[in-house]
Amino acid sequence: MDVILLEKIENLGDLGDKVSVKPGYARNHLIPKSKAKYATEENLKEFEARREELEKAAKENMEIATKRKEKLDGVTITMSAEANDEGLLFGSIGPYEVEKQLVDNGHEIERKEIRMPDGAIKKIGEYAIGIHLGIETDAIINLIVETNNQS
Repeated sequence: MDVILLEKIENLGDLGDKVSVKPGYARNHLIPKSKAKYATEENLKEFEARREELEKAAKENMEIATKRKEKLDGVTITMSAEANDEGLLFGSIGPYEVEKQLVDNGHEIERKEIRMPDGAIKKIGEYAIGIHLGIETDAIINLIVETNNQS
């Protein structure tokens, strides 16, 4: 099924590209979320009329993401948790805990933006956590997990 993209979508295409996707992806994700329209002649003409407006909105979103990246990039947060003698945590630290710590420190972030490809953290140490702020805009924060055991 051919659709016209109304915004840049990772691994698919840029604003205004006519791409072929599976019908379910178009019907259930792209079109309901206003990320694409069916590639009909009428929709092509409508898109060309709105192209400048859509490009301006995309540019504004990119500027917002860049500003957020400047604020977040290189931020260090420290969390303490109970751990055994080998440094393994009793429990784990996941996106929820990272989000809570960042929000408490005054940063605007959503849990879905936090990228932890190796899963939840289960050991004390230092970790680099990716924050996906938008297309081609990622920030890296440093997370230090230390033990709060009273020996």
